[in-house]
Amino acid sequence: MAFALPDTSALPRYPLIIGDSLVERGSGEAFAHIYPGNGQCVAEVAGAGAADVDAAVSAARAAQPAWAALPGDARRDLLLQLAASLKQHAGELALLETLGNGSPVMMAGYAPIVAAQRFEYYAGWADKIRGQTLQAWNGPAHNYVDYAPYGVVGAVIPWNGPLFAAAMVMGPVLAAGNCIVIKAPELAPYSVMRLGELFLEAGFPPGVVNVLAGGPEVGAAIVGHADVDKVQFVGSGATARKVLASAAANLTPCCLELGGKSAVIVFDDADLARAGQMGLSGAISVSGQGCVNGTRLLVQRGIYEQYLGVMQQIAARITVGDPLDAGTVMGPVISEAAVQRILGSVEQARDAGARVLTGGTRLDGDYAEGFFLPLTVIADVAHDSDLAQHEVFGPVLSVTPFDTEEEAIHLANDCDYGLGAYIHTSDLRRAHHVAGHMQAGMVHVNASGEGMQPFAPFGGMKQSGFGRLGGEQGLLEFLQARNVWMNLKPAQA
Repeated sequence: MAFALPDTSALPRYPLIIGDSLVERGSGEAFAHIYPGNGQCVAEVAGAGAADVDAAVSAARAAQPAWAALPGDARRDLLLQLAASLKQHAGELALLETLGNGSPVMMAGYAPIVAAQRFEYYAGWADKIRGQTLQAWNGPAHNYVDYAPYGVVGAVIPWNGPLFAAAMVMGPVLAAGNCIVIKAPELAPYSVMRLGELFLEAGFPPGVVNVLAGGPEVGAAIVGHADVDKVQFVGSGATARKVLASAAANLTPCCLELGGKSAVIVFDDADLARAGQMGLSGAISVSGQGCVNGTRLLVQRGIYEQYLGVMQQIAARITVGDPLDAGTVMGPVISEAAVQRILGSVEQARDAGARVLTGGTRLDGDYAEGFFLPLTVIADVAHDSDLAQHEVFGPVLSVTPFDTEEEAIHLANDCDYGLGAYIHTSDLRRAHHVAGHMQAGMVHVNASGEGMQPFAPFGGMKQSGFGRLGGEQGLLEFLQARNVWMNLKPAQA
């Protein structure tokens, strides 16, 4: 028997929020949303079309001057009110995350809280945007820098953590005085749809936040819109190339957070129990469907087989389950297409001679109708193989041995991606040396994601994108510097 759906009567009704209008049916194609837990249709969503994108951008453009002119403390208080509302509605929002992408409800319960933290952090910046006084070389003058918002930001966010992804973008965008048109992902639209309602309920002026659920054509219309002043895109490199080509027509600047193939380096002096648990987390968290998840394990040869044994022992205790069961820590992947793609990667690695130590086949029985795969660990993966070099976006870990510290650095960096890296060692000198040589935007030592805090910049190097979200750098991403020179020379007699 497939896992059942709960009562879905509380699903948000409005896939479009434009200005102060909550719209039940957009001008675009309707799409069926499939629950990953059982493969059944949850609801049909009447998504946005090109006309709705025009209306949303116009609403944002009309609202932006007053929003930017609003005193910083007023923007701060509204963002704090929104954060409080997220906490108040945490249970509801967690359920919507689970219904959207199949995240276990225990894990989804954190999403509203960490999203609220993002809004709280950037609320603190709203009344602290500061300029800079510069020297004046050419006689008496007042020379300074201040900052202006871009205006209207168009945002396209992913399905794997939509509430958190929305907060990462919307916090700095709104604190800086911009308005936003954001696309709720068609594979998991509900939590972002509800978030749009909460903005209006919190008292945000109409048009400051506009939400459009829809497919790729909606994202393309937002990105290519002539009246969008900056684009924030989170997704794959293949789609990012289309985003850049479309934005180039209007010379619209872009901030891109793209894919990753984050290396996990385990040295022979590491705490193996902790490194094993954290090494597996890349496949467990969101069932491996995270761009910054550590899924490429590099293990020093002297402890290689021992470490594999530790991982197998821990993996045996990790069971996949019903996403709506409070005890489940690992749920399904997003779709049937994802199942087939992931299994194809496993078979390709097996055919190339790699050892599949755990998992590797689809789950059946109660799991058969959903999109369930077990935690899969594959050893002896060649460094230049497809599995080691490209995102699987599923619960699959590749493990490759190395001998020396310098070889570990080379293998970790010898990849097109550069989003995250994880290092396990008890040697402080080694930790600093290796971290300082990682070509990645985020490096964690003896950790597996705890450092991804609101005050820290997050973004990629190489083909993992450019621009930063988080911290002061995330605020400056949505502000434009302006130099003002005031000549103070006395008038000529």
